[in-house]
Amino acid sequence: MMKRLTIILALAALSLQCPALERETIWPAGKMPDAQNGQIAAMTNETAAKDFNPDTHRCAYLEWFETPPEDVRNGACMILISGGSYQNCCDVGLIDKWHKELTAIGIQCVNFVYRTPRPVGLPIYLTAWEDAQRAVRTVRSEAAKRGFDPEKIGVISMSAGSHLALLMATSSQTPAYSKVDALDDIPCHINWAIVNAPAYVTTDGEDGSPARRLGYGPDVKLSEVFKFDGKTCPMSLHHGGNDPYSPNGSTLVYRKLRQMHIPAELHLYPDKGHGAFGLERGIEFMRQMGWLGKPGAEVALKDRYPSDEARGIHIVEDIWPEGRIPDMENAMCKPYIEWHIPKDLKTKSIQIIYSGGAYSGNDPNEFEVAPARRYLNEKGMTVVTLKYRSPRPSAASGLAKHSCAWEDLQRAIKLVRSEAASHGLDPDKIGIMGSSAGGHLTLMGVTSSKQQAYLGVDFLDRTSCSVQWGIGIYPAYALTDGLDGHNSTGGNDDSAVTAPEFNFDLATAPMLFVHGDADVYASMNSVKVWEKMRSMGIQSELHTLALRGHCFQRSASPGTGSYTYLDRIWEFLTAKHLL
Repeated sequence: MMKRLTIILALAALSLQCPALERETIWPAGKMPDAQNGQIAAMTNETAAKDFNPDTHRCAYLEWFETPPEDVRNGACMILISGGSYQNCCDVGLIDKWHKELTAIGIQCVNFVYRTPRPVGLPIYLTAWEDAQRAVRTVRSEAAKRGFDPEKIGVISMSAGSHLALLMATSSQTPAYSKVDALDDIPCHINWAIVNAPAYVTTDGEDGSPARRLGYGPDVKLSEVFKFDGKTCPMSLHHGGNDPYSPNGSTLVYRKLRQMHIPAELHLYPDKGHGAFGLERGIEFMRQMGWLGKPGAEVALKDRYPSDEARGIHIVEDIWPEGRIPDMENAMCKPYIEWHIPKDLKTKSIQIIYSGGAYSGNDPNEFEVAPARRYLNEKGMTVVTLKYRSPRPSAASGLAKHSCAWEDLQRAIKLVRSEAASHGLDPDKIGIMGSSAGGHLTLMGVTSSKQQAYLGVDFLDRTSCSVQWGIGIYPAYALTDGLDGHNSTGGNDDSAVTAPEFNFDLATAPMLFVHGDADVYASMNSVKVWEKMRSMGIQSELHTLALRGHCFQRSASPGTGSYTYLDRIWEFLTAKHLL
């Protein structure tokens, strides 16, 4: 609470001070490479002024914002980069927002204004890239003077500015220009990047247009202008699912970073177009990586949500008629559901939740289930937990590992749908959520509800088992390189495709995915399913978490994505109008 109060007071102080910015041109007179008379360096609020004189704005420059308050200063510096199609620098509002919020948490901010419009006769990005490499050298040279660490320099960017940020992040070992003075002996690498809606990343749009094929096709690749050299830095990539500058550009960059074992995050927002989303996720990324100081001690998730106080009604119910469970084996547990209806019911929607356990066991009272149901009960939402059959079917049965659990899930959905109205709930607003093997089971429920898992045993089996959404928390076994174990290629190889048991039928529902970037059940399980759903016109949401492995949420440091992941569930349900 005290830390939050400090940040609020710091923001208030900044809004009152509004000091004049310190502007610094980055090139010596007459030494700016590839100078063209048609180019200027100015934000669009400057160019709109009546007295604007382009001849006094030819040189790229930095604008240094005020030093952060001493009590929150952390030795980090962020370079802010506007977008504008390489035609102008137009994100005046974003630069203002970023500067205020980042300064308040202790980061020194500097606005970088590069030359636009696109140069004549050169690649559209070249003069901006020249300016960018020089800008980083200038910023690094002033670290001691301005009180930040020269190896704690990040960037935050938008659109064409994010294309430029990717060049800065992946290609600093390729000189964009010939040395002009001693400053050019200083390294121009950056240490991290928060990249919003990068444009021109796929080959179907690298000439400076929106992605003509939306980033799809066997001949559509990641642009080769990005070198991914030895100084390539960790990144947090943010993209809207409906952006014409394809979000597949961000998934391809993320995949390349995974191949290089560079920590990264990917945040994909359903139904969003071209824009900057999720600054809070970028801040969580920086906190997890340690750039805002050492992360706080981890807290166990079950300790944060220990109480069923918000629950009003608790009902335990078998899901099969006695003696009618299909493919039942003696070693298997008996399946059942539990209704957890809140005291203060605020939505008629229903969330079904179950745990993972490699299909060898599952526990509805453990950390993958109990905290989430308590969180949702506190929000006023009904939760049904499922204990499905485990361990796996015996080898003699000839059944796949998930077969009996899938039968139980389909039956549970039908049962919940049939009884929803009696509890004052909506039978057509049902979602499913599982972790690990339970995430795989969720994918079965979401993508394959048109396929019956078993022959009907009674009248209830005429009820639909389709759902309106799914939530996959680090789903396992989702790609062909890890059908029954860890992903052998990390899911990064082209040969690793979605598991054959997923039908992706016409009832396939949108999903939320949350996955640790360092999970041995690779985060590409989630990413490649997200890509498949987008190709079908299904808008899903995805968040990967840097440095985090399997069971990322069991305990987590406050202020990181692993700590706040339950909020992503509520935001997804709200944004998709599923409540």
